[in-house]
Amino acid sequence: MVATDRAPRHSGSAAPAPSSLPAEVLVVEDDHGFAQILRRRLLEEGFGVQVVGDGEAALELLARARFDAVVLDLLLPGVDGFEVCRRIREGRCWVPVVMVTALGGIDDRMQGFELGADDYLVKPFVLEELVARLHVVLRRRHGSADAFLSAGDLRLDLMSRRAFREDVALDLAPKEFDLLELFVRHADIVVTRQTILIAVWGRDAAVSKNVVDQYVAHLRKKIDRPFGRSDLETVYGVGWRLRIPEAR
Repeated sequence: MVATDRAPRHSGSAAPAPSSLPAEVLVVEDDHGFAQILRRRLLEEGFGVQVVGDGEAALELLARARFDAVVLDLLLPGVDGFEVCRRIREGRCWVPVVMVTALGGIDDRMQGFELGADDYLVKPFVLEELVARLHVVLRRRHGSADAFLSAGDLRLDLMSRRAFREDVALDLAPKEFDLLELFVRHADIVVTRQTILIAVWGRDAAVSKNVVDQYVAHLRKKIDRPFGRSDLETVYGVGWRLRIPEAR
């Protein structure tokens, strides 16, 4: 059984491809409940989503339809995820593949990458991390087609890693740019401290929570204060939100 959904991108998502269609993601996951959680979150992010529950169905669908990325579980009934990935690459299909699995051993990871996976995420994981990694692999694959982000009068050039507000160039350190990119992608949505830690520094980074607070404060000084704005707001006890006011 195949479940299909499409949704328009919200204002904080990456610029659409020239066709103006959302990126299409194939989710291959035999846990129906978890698959529906993934589907809902990806729809919120503006992706089109199709869900299948086994490897054979995934291969059949990939043979007759175009996808921009595949989220691939490994422990599937019948044809497992490793074999699905091997056949995808054997057929010279270079769609980005993000493996999601409970198999976290180094040998499993190495096998996944050797078979051609673009990324490998071990369960359990924060859904925001999967979203962030999908954006990364799509940006790598599509280059300039996904090279710009905007939210209100904030504009990011992802290829040159330059940021602008009101057409004024912003002088951002690398991590400040990464942090601003995360907020722009999730404009008007609360982003938690944990999400920031994972998306900007990585799950295994030895970074204290105070560092996140410091970087948010530095970012405010550069994107809000010089323009008489206070759009990067604190949601106490939860995180931060980049508020995009209505056009003046």
